[in-house]
Amino acid sequence: YGAKTKPENFFLTCGAAPALCSVLKALSIPGGEVLAVAPYFPEYKVFAEEAGLKFRVVPADEPSFQIDLKAVEKMINHNTQAIILNSPNNPSGVVYTRETIKALTRILSDKIMDYGHTIYLISDEPYRELTYGVEAPWIPSIYKDTIVCYSYSKSLSLPGERIGYVYVPSMATESKRLYAAIAGAARAAGHVCAPSLWQKVIARCAHLRPDLEAYDRNRKALYEGLTAYGYEMAKPDGAFYLFIKAPGGDANAFSEAAKLKDLLVVPGDGFGCPGWFRLCYCVSYDRIVRSLPIFRQLLEEAMA
Repeated sequence: YGAKTKPENFFLTCGAAPALCSVLKALSIPGGEVLAVAPYFPEYKVFAEEAGLKFRVVPADEPSFQIDLKAVEKMINHNTQAIILNSPNNPSGVVYTRETIKALTRILSDKIMDYGHTIYLISDEPYRELTYGVEAPWIPSIYKDTIVCYSYSKSLSLPGERIGYVYVPSMATESKRLYAAIAGAARAAGHVCAPSLWQKVIARCAHLRPDLEAYDRNRKALYEGLTAYGYEMAKPDGAFYLFIKAPGGDANAFSEAAKLKDLLVVPGDGFGCPGWFRLCYCVSYDRIVRSLPIFRQLLEEAMA
């Protein structure tokens, strides 16, 4: 993001996971809590609890999978240190709108006045560039107390090559102390240096953006095909996932039935949404087309 970042507030990490772990450890205090909005990436719970924070889940706003703002307002308390946001979202593919984020930050501003301490937004953004005709707002421009955790593995199609960063805006509350705490937490956990080879790679490639045509073709084929059959889901405007309501309500049973037809789906229980399942469409278009009749059979069998 060029001029939006400054070296003293920005450091490279071994991917988004170490970035998140370091941020959560830096924010951890006795009795501290962190909120995540369902559906959420399952490892958030592990990261938060390992850092010594209580992990609390904001119930999903079904079926839109934006943010249940009333639930957030009720759940924030004196112990809340941060809220984790993931947009574009894994597993739903939903992109939080600017209006949603602004409404959330108004709630946070009021709660900060009530409790007398900062509540940070931790923005987990590995899919930032993967959007289809919608805006993925740059959250630090809306809420100054945002900490960005990023991975290049999705935007550059480098899964498994762990390289990312943490960005602490200079206007964030106690930004220098916060940055130092995050950097210290990274060192304490052994995440000392991002791989030098991949630092050189991203120095040459960070300005590049993915060609979304293949993803978008797969997205449209699945979304249009499955909704025509009668499947229910939020429209995926980002990333490369669909989050679908399981026919019959039991996503685990649906997943097992799909396995018998050589189709792999992920039940939503681990994402905080039982009764839903995730599809990933970063595969060949031919595989997408061949999967559609199987999904139709599964729906017919589940509803029989």
